[in-house]
Amino acid sequence: MGTLSASIDSVRGFQVAGVHAGLKKEGALDFSLIVSEANCVAAGVFTRNKVKAAPVLLDQERLAENPKAIRAVATNTISANACTGALGLKNARATANLVADALSIVAEQVLVMSTGVIGTHLPMDKIARGVELAGTSLGSDWRAAAAGIMTTDTRPKLASITVDSESGSYTIAGIVKGAGMIAPNMATMLSVIVTDAALGLPEAQASLKTAAQQSYNRIVIDGDTSTNDTVLLLANGMSGVDVSSGDELEAFQSALNALARYLAQEVVRDGEGVTKFITLNIVNAESGEAAERIGQTIGASVLTKSAFYGSDANWGRIVAAAGRANTAFDPDSTSLRVTAGERSAGDAAGLEIFSAGMPTEYREEAAAAIMAEPSITFTLDCGIGNGEATIWTCDISHEYISINGDYRS
Repeated sequence: MGTLSASIDSVRGFQVAGVHAGLKKEGALDFSLIVSEANCVAAGVFTRNKVKAAPVLLDQERLAENPKAIRAVATNTISANACTGALGLKNARATANLVADALSIVAEQVLVMSTGVIGTHLPMDKIARGVELAGTSLGSDWRAAAAGIMTTDTRPKLASITVDSESGSYTIAGIVKGAGMIAPNMATMLSVIVTDAALGLPEAQASLKTAAQQSYNRIVIDGDTSTNDTVLLLANGMSGVDVSSGDELEAFQSALNALARYLAQEVVRDGEGVTKFITLNIVNAESGEAAERIGQTIGASVLTKSAFYGSDANWGRIVAAAGRANTAFDPDSTSLRVTAGERSAGDAAGLEIFSAGMPTEYREEAAAAIMAEPSITFTLDCGIGNGEATIWTCDISHEYISINGDYRS
């Protein structure tokens, strides 16, 4: 597997643009377009929220009907185009039509994504302006494309990886936006991943689902699942390398997992008001599913997140959250360790602060010193099985309230 880079130079056959369409104030980039020269096999994972935005409904329809000939993805900010009724779906289709006309393709080859305030209609005059500007400025500025999909994000988030195989080399690259309304429930943000490798449709969907489960589905900022969550994978095959089977597919999956994991972690690091990055390793749970459920419950707990922010090694809040995760859990079999930095599940380092149903005789000063670090790992050993899961979460600060208290202002 190649080396992961926090940038994107180029991906064969893809062009991108990020422009100011007038959706945001003061010239900020607010509309993005990703275009492939050739038809793409496309796959997607979407929000499980029962309130689904118009672009989600449209993309699901397009991927069901035309998954082997997708050519473009357009994304607007400011308006989520969610809870907008028949007009919202009409506007989502109109956006795709505008893109299709600008690129001389058909509307069924265009996917759309939206992010912003729920319940607001797309300002179609500005969307049309965005399509016009983006369509005439396509190039290789992936950073601009990533900036053009941001809402409360503080920085563009993008990455790429080039894989050398026996058949040649290919690249996988992706952009992501997300800083709030982040909970592990299939996708959790907007993200587009592209590759110049060739993939069959079943393999594309399976590969994306696997990668999402290990990355986008393992992050928690605030416990809320958006109406617009979408992750797309587009493969145009222009590298000439087919990764649809055998060792090639295994190598592709490994690289895709690494890319998605990096992008997902970047979402947490750039979360609204975040001051600390928290790794939760849940080990020896009844099952992998149980471990994931426990980790998600701890990661979404406002009480635990408040303790993280206050540099308080409050093991009671963590154990209590694990106990209400609606899965097998026995405090008398459980231990909890905390250590500075980012540690893997198999790393036995750290200060043990809870064991066999009781606090250990640790020094509070030692625990507080670890909790003051910007990156912290907790390892919860449930002691009842072989299930493991890692969840990435964060603290909650006063700034989170400030951002979301006047989000519509």
